[in-house]
Amino acid sequence: LSTTALEAIAWVGALTAFFAATMAITQTDIKKVLAYSTVSQLGYMFLACGVGAFSTGVFHVITHAFFKALMFLGAGSVIYGLHHEQDIMKMGGLKEKMPKTFMVFMVGWLAICGIPPFSGFFSKDEVLWKALSTEHGSTGLWLIGALAAIMTAFYMTRLVVLTFFGKFRGSHEAHESPDVMVYPLFGLAFLSLFGGFMGVPHMSWLEGWLSPLVPSAAHNEAISHSLEWGLMALSVAGASLGIFGAFKIYKNLDLPKQLKSRWAGVHQFLYNKWYVDEVYEAIVVKPLIKFSYLIWKYFDVNVIDRIVLGFGRASFWAGQTSRVIQTGSVQTYGLMLLIGVLITVGYLVYGIV
Repeated sequence: LSTTALEAIAWVGALTAFFAATMAITQTDIKKVLAYSTVSQLGYMFLACGVGAFSTGVFHVITHAFFKALMFLGAGSVIYGLHHEQDIMKMGGLKEKMPKTFMVFMVGWLAICGIPPFSGFFSKDEVLWKALSTEHGSTGLWLIGALAAIMTAFYMTRLVVLTFFGKFRGSHEAHESPDVMVYPLFGLAFLSLFGGFMGVPHMSWLEGWLSPLVPSAAHNEAISHSLEWGLMALSVAGASLGIFGAFKIYKNLDLPKQLKSRWAGVHQFLYNKWYVDEVYEAIVVKPLIKFSYLIWKYFDVNVIDRIVLGFGRASFWAGQTSRVIQTGSVQTYGLMLLIGVLITVGYLVYGIV
């Protein structure tokens, strides 16, 4: 209901999609590439919600569940087939050694790149269109999302080329995973291929199904629907550009090494994830540890501990003091009982009087 909140959500989503995509470009751990890719795709989902296209955000959640689950489990198959190796720089040539895993992984790759008719094309294109065409959208949001989409196609193609194409660079002999691991991937591949048809623009079953719960995004009347086809073609062209660029660069590892050497600072910056962890460590973790130490030293030790130990000492003193009445003499206990009875009777008598 708040335009300001929606705008903040949209920009956080768009920048997250872009930000995480730049991190994925330089990672060499196959699971890290997919992990930062997931963060980037989450950015698209929030971008859609921020411009009021809630059903579109849900649509991308669903298609992403298909193709990203496929690629994560496919990566697990690769890791298993390579004796737990996760560095894509130590892979290569696996399309011949792991043909079943290669086949299904390609489906997930084409889906996340946004190539039609795979599911990712429909949902990601819908997110980008809504980012421009709704009354809460803008050219800036669309542009950032489109750049992130190009980078997505680039880093996912990089992962595919370094993993499945070229010469094998590993130290262990690779082998295909057992059928019990591979066959479930075919189900996810089927959904990654055909799952996008549930949200075909202007015919969306999903949007109609969700309409009682979430409103449809208000269309910006200044933007013509005919523009949608042009942007769709531009989106596919951008994905194709990212794919072509990655194949061109990584088909021979000499060029990536040269680029890494020439742009060492930029590469290191992106490889270290914009130094987010280091900044967080410096401005949050270390000050919090220091503050916690001071709290412990001056408050916990001097106040809390003294209160707790004080109760302990008081209990000990009470026990030491009261133990003197435990003499073990029946006569003493009888005398104390008599005194107690006399006190009680006296209290009752005087109380009645």
